[in-house]
Amino acid sequence: MQPVRRALVVDSSGRHAVVVESDASDPVASGPIGEVVERVAAYEAQGPSRWVWWNRSAAAPAVEARVVLRRCWDLQEVHRLLVGGWSADPDEVWAVSHGLAPGDRPSGPTGDLFDSTDADEPLVRDDGYLGARALDPAWPAGPEECAAWGVLALRVARRQEELLRARSGRALSTAYSESGAGLLCLELARDGLPIDRARMSELITLAAGPRPETDAHAAAIRRERDQLVLQHVPGRERTDLRNPAQVLQLLNAVGVRVDDTRSWRLDPYRGMHPVVEALLAWRKSERIATTYGWTWLDRFVGEDDRLRGEWTVCDGGAGRMTAGAGLHSLPAPLRPGVAAGAGQVLIRADLGQVEPRVLAVVSGDRAFAAATAADDLYADVAARLRIDRPVAKIAVLAAMYGQTSGAAGEALTGLERAYPTAMAYLGRAAETGERGEAVTTYGGRRVPVDEGGDPARRRAVGRFTRNAVVQGAAAELFKAWALTVRAGIVPIGGQIVLCLHDELVLHVPHEHADEGVRVVHGALKSAAHHWSGGAPVRFVADVSVVHRWSEAK
Repeated sequence: MQPVRRALVVDSSGRHAVVVESDASDPVASGPIGEVVERVAAYEAQGPSRWVWWNRSAAAPAVEARVVLRRCWDLQEVHRLLVGGWSADPDEVWAVSHGLAPGDRPSGPTGDLFDSTDADEPLVRDDGYLGARALDPAWPAGPEECAAWGVLALRVARRQEELLRARSGRALSTAYSESGAGLLCLELARDGLPIDRARMSELITLAAGPRPETDAHAAAIRRERDQLVLQHVPGRERTDLRNPAQVLQLLNAVGVRVDDTRSWRLDPYRGMHPVVEALLAWRKSERIATTYGWTWLDRFVGEDDRLRGEWTVCDGGAGRMTAGAGLHSLPAPLRPGVAAGAGQVLIRADLGQVEPRVLAVVSGDRAFAAATAADDLYADVAARLRIDRPVAKIAVLAAMYGQTSGAAGEALTGLERAYPTAMAYLGRAAETGERGEAVTTYGGRRVPVDEGGDPARRRAVGRFTRNAVVQGAAAELFKAWALTVRAGIVPIGGQIVLCLHDELVLHVPHEHADEGVRVVHGALKSAAHHWSGGAPVRFVADVSVVHRWSEAK
């Protein structure tokens, strides 16, 4: 049975909402937000619905009420899929869906004294663009305006669907996933990542010192942290470790000759002088102290011991999900502080060697697809090229990131002979970017690039597009997998609590841990088959059931 398409609109006050089913102006549900959320839940129970909204904020009240919405169409996220980039205001979404030049759309209210919005002005002007009334921050205000806004949302959804079908057969499925990922973002922000506050406090203390009681106490702790480095360089105790130029002078003074002070540059010199080891350790502690210290704990970890941040569906580039509050960059020393609640477990699932496996799908290279049958794709490639596995791994990654020098450059010649279709696919993507032209991912996302520039700049753009077609497709697969897992763990009371690039972390009742693992593996098989169109490419996931995130291997 086809889902019934329904537009959900919440007014600008957040107190009133409507549901519209067709171009008829009369809503099928209208009233206070709580009552409409109950109707939304009833519709979900009656049969499949596909909820349409201008952006996911319309779904927030239902998500907060823990209504599980299964299908949706997010006009904003679909627009980003169609056009690329981040900009997605309603008037731009409307213009693009109707074949109008976005740059010619009228300006909205600016907030100055000369603004005037005619209540009788039509929502859609004679030239086809949205009128100023629809661009007012106070729009929509009341049931009638909400109903009219819902009608236009349904109209845009139909036009976006037509544009996607014309682009590719897979783009429509990607739109469903992008829209669903918006719901997942709301749920991730609502539920948060479970934290063992006592353990996290211990870890912060170990790295950054005790909680400061005053500004003077904080300064003293900072000096103590610095002294662990400066004690190794008598006479240079006044060096500001937070000033790269002064640190470079310090290093040069003890015989460590480097061009800059980046950690990867210093790593080979660990054994040359004790200050190098101390400096690298200091940097890890300093990062925790300044970014993940006591202020971070107080600001982002709620009274319920959940770490919450804002989530986005798309990074504005190739399409990866992003998160704030340090959720995507939590230092490894703090991971023991991420722990399941009482009676719960964490299920950590990490896609293995996902980007080269994705390359096998998107390029259609049968020989490379055959390599994915192995648990360790790099070992299979190494055997075929008769090179060491580490070199094979570097070469495959270099091919996707545009590196051509060193051992990787030498191995690339072998890759081109063994897997010509995959290498040619990457080469075409790079050439497209170097010409200043947008590339399109396997799932239909447009990835625009800057035009022109000197040769070095054009080559850099080519390296970006070479990787974007792989990274973007991997993001599409990941979202399809995550949404399939999301649907599968609802019956067992599970939650997705973290999406980290290629990794999922679930929070599941202890008694349902085995079922959660089965859901993860089954969802990957199902999502990969659907996403790839049945391509003969094997995807694998490393899955662990743990109490603390740090216990996952």
